[in-house]
Amino acid sequence: METALITGGSRGIGAAIAAALARAGYAVAINYNHSAEAAEALAASLRAEGRAALPVQADVSDPAQVAAMFAAVERQLGAVSVLVNNAGIAQQKLFTDLSDADWRRMMGVHLDGAFYCCRAALPAMIRARYGRILNIASMWGQVGGSCEVHYSAAKAGLIGLTKALAKEEGPSGITVNCIAPGVVDTDMMASFSAEDRAALADETPVCRLGNADEVAAAAVFLCSPAAGFITGQVLGVNGGLVT
Repeated sequence: METALITGGSRGIGAAIAAALARAGYAVAINYNHSAEAAEALAASLRAEGRAALPVQADVSDPAQVAAMFAAVERQLGAVSVLVNNAGIAQQKLFTDLSDADWRRMMGVHLDGAFYCCRAALPAMIRARYGRILNIASMWGQVGGSCEVHYSAAKAGLIGLTKALAKEEGPSGITVNCIAPGVVDTDMMASFSAEDRAALADETPVCRLGNADEVAAAAVFLCSPAAGFITGQVLGVNGGLVT
């Protein structure tokens, strides 16, 4: 059984990906930072279905915690062959109001975290000559979002990391891809009013918001052996809002 590690896997898109991978036959490590109760509940529900699931705490912006997380996962589930870098935070602020701490935290979780996790995962993948790395970016990393400059920059960096690392690791049988979700109905949308949500749905060609399971379905495919000739790609799961 292959082992998949999903960062930020306790809620939203991450939880949907973790559940979908578990139901596709992977042993899943569900990373969380603060949401212990949600991670434990998800793991328990998957174990009740007969799946292998392990909640594991780490702040992915801390390289020491990332190293300890990978060691714990390998000890309990085996070496990670599928890594989903999904951990993220959201913040809406005018650029001129951003503090140094705002910028560093956004880059730390989204971009540094992906770097630390890829660095920890790659040695075992290279030895096995097989691996799947999937980075969860955003359509704002492609086109930019007003009042989300630091978020957009971090996600754009994640897209660049995807494209470059795919070229470097392809000869080792490792694919590196990226999903750029559009407006997806998760708790990160909690700050949006009903009017804002309706306006976003109206702007989307399919006339609705996406859901986390739709992103998860794309993730399962890109993490599978069937996607072995797909690497360095950015897949928009956005209802046609960005093309």
